[in-house]
Amino acid sequence: MSATLATSASSVRDFPKFSLGSSRIRLDGSKCRVMRRNFVSGGIALSVCCSLVTADPVQGMDRLPFRSNGYDFWTWKGHKIHYIEQGMGRPVVLIHGFGASAFHWRYNIPELAKKYKVYALDLLGFGWSEKAIIEYDATVWKDQVSDFLKEIVKEPAILVGNSLGGFAALMTAAESAQHVRGVVLLNSAGQFENPSEQPKNNEEESVLQKFVFNTVKEFIQRIILGFLFWQAKQPARVEKVLKSVYINASNVDNYLVESITKPAEDPNAREVYYRLMTRFMSNQSKYSLNSVLSKLSCPLLLIWGDLDPWVGPAKAARIKEFYPNTTVVNLQAGHCPHDEVPELVNEALLNWLSSL
Repeated sequence: MSATLATSASSVRDFPKFSLGSSRIRLDGSKCRVMRRNFVSGGIALSVCCSLVTADPVQGMDRLPFRSNGYDFWTWKGHKIHYIEQGMGRPVVLIHGFGASAFHWRYNIPELAKKYKVYALDLLGFGWSEKAIIEYDATVWKDQVSDFLKEIVKEPAILVGNSLGGFAALMTAAESAQHVRGVVLLNSAGQFENPSEQPKNNEEESVLQKFVFNTVKEFIQRIILGFLFWQAKQPARVEKVLKSVYINASNVDNYLVESITKPAEDPNAREVYYRLMTRFMSNQSKYSLNSVLSKLSCPLLLIWGDLDPWVGPAKAARIKEFYPNTTVVNLQAGHCPHDEVPELVNEALLNWLSSL
């Protein structure tokens, strides 16, 4: 998810119903009761040590303890990469969204680790991973996830991604099919191609014009984005943005806010933010959902928060239309359903995993 970037709001739909295989699931009022039938059950049940989790008195769910120094680290291309590893069984890799970290899966890791070996990865430039001063591009995270599967996981895995992490998971699965058994997207980033959009033609601009324009443009951008970064890392601002994308904001707590603001204290964080906003965010259309989905060959599950003000349910419907080997689970939640309604996400995910 993104605590620093607000995009245009998408339309929302009525209280949803959804299907998973031959099953029907309804959200029953405020209790969020799940009714199931004909689910395939299976998987290896292995419990994790109770010392690895803490009970959340609000939800009564196990929650990953917050560690200010992080958990495990891996060196990738000379960069320090943070990840969390828990449980035993077939591997599941969780990938956070823009501005978040592995700690955003705090309610999912303990539950999934009872049956699977769970990894939660911090993408380069985010969370407790190094704030590398590089030119950021979607292929950077695709390569990072692919190498993580080869060097750390060492066997085909399920990739689960929210927002930006969803698109990174898709790109990895499309390019490294032999390392991916399936993909789960939660309100994923990524855009479909716009046939009416014409490519920009800057050939008529002189070298001098480009130099002057780009120099002035960068100067202005650095001033504006420098202020926005300072504002975006303030706890009150982070909390406000989170509450705007969580329909039920009860899980927006100090743990979550600190997991976003602490990485912003890194000396390189401001420069990384500038590069992300000016290079990567302004060039997302370079890699379209059309091109990535056309290369995908594994099962796909969409767990979608239909009340997301940034990425509405129409996108999930379009993905399923484009890629038929897709199961869609619609939830009454916002942009980060895995943290807002983790009990529903965990159950939908575990049921789908057991059916593979």
